[in-house]
This record gives sequence, structure tokens and C-alpha cells, in this order.
Amino acid sequence: MDGLQRCFWMTLSLLGFLTDPGDGSFIIEGPSNLTALAGTDAHFHCMVSEGWHILIWLFKGQPILSVIYPGNAIVTDNSYSQVGYNKSTEFTSELTIHKVQLNDSGRIECSLQTTDGNEYAFLSVQVNGSLNIKGHSLTVRENETIEIVCEAVGWVPAPQITWMVNNFTVDNSSYITNQSQGSNGLYNEESILTLTPLTNTTVICLAAILLLSKPQSTTMNLVVYPPSIESDQNEDDGRIRTIILAVVLSIVGFLLLILIILLIVCCSRRRKESSYQKEMRNVSGKKNATDQNLETRHDSGNENYGYNPEEQECTKQVQRHPPFSPVDSGLEQDLEVGSASEVHYGGNYDRAAAYPVNPPKIRNVTHV
Repeated sequence: MDGLQRCFWMTLSLLGFLTDPGDGSFIIEGPSNLTALAGTDAHFHCMVSEGWHILIWLFKGQPILSVIYPGNAIVTDNSYSQVGYNKSTEFTSELTIHKVQLNDSGRIECSLQTTDGNEYAFLSVQVNGSLNIKGHSLTVRENETIEIVCEAVGWVPAPQITWMVNNFTVDNSSYITNQSQGSNGLYNEESILTLTPLTNTTVICLAAILLLSKPQSTTMNLVVYPPSIESDQNEDDGRIRTIILAVVLSIVGFLLLILIILLIVCCSRRRKESSYQKEMRNVSGKKNATDQNLETRHDSGNENYGYNPEEQECTKQVQRHPPFSPVDSGLEQDLEVGSASEVHYGGNYDRAAAYPVNPPKIRNVTHV
């Protein structure tokens, strides 16, 4: 179908060129730039001088409608139509694009198929999207701060959102607006109003673009009720519980911290004690080895088994005895002095018998 239309327009253009005598017809006034709202009709005008034979309308470089003198239109697409007006020697063609859409934005051209017989304009289409407040009515408590969300979906260009509360415009510092653009070229916006109502309140969200005679709006009603004593008490109790819980958790955390520190200190002390005991075992082992060496050396020497400590003590006592007096003359008869180094009592004296090397041990037992 597109190939047939292209062939048709080429044939028509050739026919117009051949029938044009070239007597100086020209475009007096071409179309003007136009911005239209999506869903409405767009109108363009082209005024030409006397002597024209064919006028062609082109959209985005493609012919969409032709007018043949004296004003008969050849239409191949029902989306377009044309109305002609003759005034004196001038002819005006009015092109209508029905129910324009966003993709209809582009270049519109009026052509007489001559060298200087082209005039063009641009069509811009704006889209009036939807507007909605989340929740059309809301019950809130007096002096409670809330957030109200207004959504604008599917707009071109991006709308300007404003708020009104009880018919008074809200300062823009009381709300924030976020904007995004979808893959289809349409804009979406979300505006959040922060409000603390004291009485019943009417909230209005408004969105405006150039072609709207008045902004699009949506309304929400807020019903405000006074706070009850019971609810206040519940809130106070909740706050007290929260504070107590915070204090308890802080104390428990502090105790856990102390416990961890004590465990670390105890572990450190145990490590030190274990290292100290290990060192003491090493020292003790070395000392035992030294003692064993000393005992071994002592056992390897010769012992004097004839040594008697009692004999030495007795000798000391004899040396300490005073010289004999004349009174003891009777005792002198029994004494014999052998040599200067020995003393004998009553004749023969056996030293080994008097001081045996190993004197017998006498055990006294008393029976009852």
C-alpha cells in the first residue's frame, strides 16, 4: 500500500510540474508553528497567489494531501482533511490533522512544486496525563504530621505541580517533587506534601502545562480529631517503656563489656602462671640433676668406717679433766703411764675394747 501511494504522489507531482506554466505563482503566507494538545485537531493554513495549479501538503517529508486548481482535494488518509477558500486572486488551503498524538509532532510543509514554492512549520503535541492523590480522604489526629503524595503520570512536557490547603497556596518549601521520563517519552512526577493539620482540611493538588486553560486538579479531605487522654497516656507509657528498655540494654551491654575484660585478664594471668610453673619445673629438673651428680661423686670416694664421733667427744672430756691431787694417791697406784700419748687404767687397757667401732645397741623393754 505504501508503494502504491508513493507511486501515486510521484505521478501527481510530475503532472503538476508539466501543467505549471511557470507564470510566477508563489506562496503568499505559509503555515505557522503550532502546539496542540493530544486528542485535539491541529489546523494549518497556506495562502498562494493566482496562477497555481497544484498544492501539496507534506508531513515529515512525506505527501499526505494534494489540492488541484480550483480547490479540489485528493485525500488518501482519513487522518487529514482540507478546506479551500478563494479570495480575489488568492487561494487559502486549510489542512486539518484530526486528533493529533504525541508521535504527530514534526514538520508540516506546503509546496507548489516550484523552486521557491515551499513553506514549512512545526507541530508540537502536548499530552495531558493523569493526576491522583493517594487516598481521597484521610482521618488524622490533631497536630499530627503527615505526608500526602500526589502522582502525575503520562505528561508531555513535565507538568508544574502546586498545592493548595483550604484554598490557600502552599509555599514550595513544604513539598518536594521528583520527576522521571519513561521510554515512551512521557513524564511522571511525584510530589510529597508535609502537613500538620489542626482542623478539618481540604487539600488540592494541581498540575499545569502550557495548553491547559486551567490546571488539572485533584482533591483530598482530611478529617482531624482531637487526641484522647487515653491515647496520650498510652503514648507516654510507650515512651517510658522505650526509655527503660534503652537503659536496661545499656546496663547489660556495660556488664558484658566488664565481663569480657575480666575474662581477658584471667586468661592473661593463667598464661603467665603456666609459663612461670614451666620455668620452675625446668629449674627443679636442673637442680635434681646437679644433686645426682654430687651423690655420684660422693659415692666414688673412700669412707672411714673406724671414725666414731663418741670417741672424739670422750677425748675432749679427758683433756678437760683437772690434774690429779695428792688425795687421790690410791688411784695413782692403779695408773700406769706407758707412753706420753696413752693413758691406761689398772694395767693393760684395750682401746679397741673400750671404744668399739660399732658399739652394740641395747634395747630396753618394759613389760607391765
